Amino acid sequence: MSNEFREILRKVGSGVHTGENISRSEAEEATRMMLLQEATPAQIGAFMIAHRIKRPTGEELAGMLDAYDALGPKLQPIGSERPVIVLGTPYDGRSRTAPITPLTALILATAGQAVVMHGGDRMPTKEGLPLIEIWQALGVNWAELSLPVVQQVFEATQLGFVYLPKHFPQAAGLVPYRDQIGKRPPFATMELMWCPYAGEVHVVAGFVHPPTEGMFQDSSALRGKPQYFTAVKGLEGSCDLPRDRTAIIGTWQPGSSPQRLLLHPRDYGFEGKEVALDSATELVQEMQAVLQGNKSELMQAAIWNGGFYLWHCGLAPDLSSGLTQAETLLGSGQVAQKLQEISRVISSLSSSVFSSR
Repeated sequence: MSNEFREILRKVGSGVHTGENISRSEAEEATRMMLLQEATPAQIGAFMIAHRIKRPTGEELAGMLDAYDALGPKLQPIGSERPVIVLGTPYDGRSRTAPITPLTALILATAGQAVVMHGGDRMPTKEGLPLIEIWQALGVNWAELSLPVVQQVFEATQLGFVYLPKHFPQAAGLVPYRDQIGKRPPFATMELMWCPYAGEVHVVAGFVHPPTEGMFQDSSALRGKPQYFTAVKGLEGSCDLPRDRTAIIGTWQPGSSPQRLLLHPRDYGFEGKEVALDSATELVQEMQAVLQGNKSELMQAAIWNGGFYLWHCGLAPDLSSGLTQAETLLGSGQVAQKLQEISRVISSLSSSVFSSR
């Protein structure tokens, strides 16, 4: 048992009247001890549920991110004219609406914008469809690649994926506790902000509840990074912009005032019902049809999201131009070609690794 951890746990778990917020350094140390299993299972579970009940502060999230930065993997900087986009999506996946994030990432990479994603397998408490399974069904199995190979793929194609079970097993080792406590711990909020890239970066994080955005801002201000941050009130807490309501987007840089952006899909002809997630098989079939240029509601959602991010990244002068560009990239088959390119690069690198053994 860690006596040091017990003292931190005592502050977090003492209740409404005597409980305390912990400092950034204490949050970092507690997270480090949990990742390294220096705290006992009882201590880890108690901290997670007590911190969930108390609710984290921006300072505590900053400390947790400090520990992830110190112990976690990072893709190394690549030559890029713009900051690399890191898409922060809930690790416990999607259960109601079709994820658009992989298509958005492909559109951006096709246009020359480097993108990094991260996540793991199906995860409590939602056990929703994770991004890794979508990529696997599309023919890109990030789960089999070592981090050096992911780095090579990233450099060659502008797209990379950090897979927790293989690249950050310490973090993956905390996943069973989520099932045991039956609730998302504050780690689930922190993960949205985590940046597994060592260069200049623009983190885009999804959220559901308004207080989360405030915690993002507080944590970012304390750490002075990332250099650019965007918070999207997206579908099921993801980075996917909705089409059945106004998109609420906050942007800021450390040292500057946050900016608020409200986008009404109907103003651009993209208002519509969200595409339901019926099954992973059906979703991937629909995605493949979109990549072939077939018109559908999923295509509209892909254009709406791709167009926004092309504009937001500086690859289009305005949103209307971004939407036109996204539609052209999909309709011309260039995004499908990018997916094929990624598959070829991975196949080539995997063959090289196998033949060298």
